[in-house]
Amino acid sequence: MTKNLTTINQFIDKSIGEWKSIRSTHTLAFQEFENSTSKIYIKNINSKNKKVVEIFKNYKLNLNRESIAISIKWRAISDWEDEAMSAGDETILIFLPKDENSGIVLRNKGYAESFISSSNYFVDEQNNLHIKTFYKSTVSEERISFLSSHIRSRFSTIRNLENNSVIQTSHTSEIRNLASLKD
Repeated sequence: MTKNLTTINQFIDKSIGEWKSIRSTHTLAFQEFENSTSKIYIKNINSKNKKVVEIFKNYKLNLNRESIAISIKWRAISDWEDEAMSAGDETILIFLPKDENSGIVLRNKGYAESFISSSNYFVDEQNNLHIKTFYKSTVSEERISFLSSHIRSRFSTIRNLENNSVIQTSHTSEIRNLASLKD
């Protein structure tokens, strides 16, 4: 008997909404850590949205009807400095499925290095989403898991491409704002 794997469409559908994020980041080279809290807003966006069209142009690709585009906006408060700092941003992710469980992600900006980037993704047998991105000098690997319908966990590592050393690790717990589901 084979287990039914979560498709990328199902994983994204489960991720839509407003989340409170608690994140711990460990920068190993400097033996430092940062704790931050964020509000994250994940929503579907139409493939004809001008930001999506622009990303396809930047990659010199034709608009793909099979693509799944999402916007992720966040506002974070960090304890990195002596005084809490607040910052926000937005990234657009476009999933281009090769099949129901794997494919490529196009981004308007990267996670580890801030320029347009593409990643490979797959959903494993435990229904975790894995995203791997190669940048100029680093590689980022991320695993996102649903611990329940309203709790997600994200683990990420950033490695130096030259010698494969681990530069940074992070763990994030995300809790869905249930009040946002009523809107």
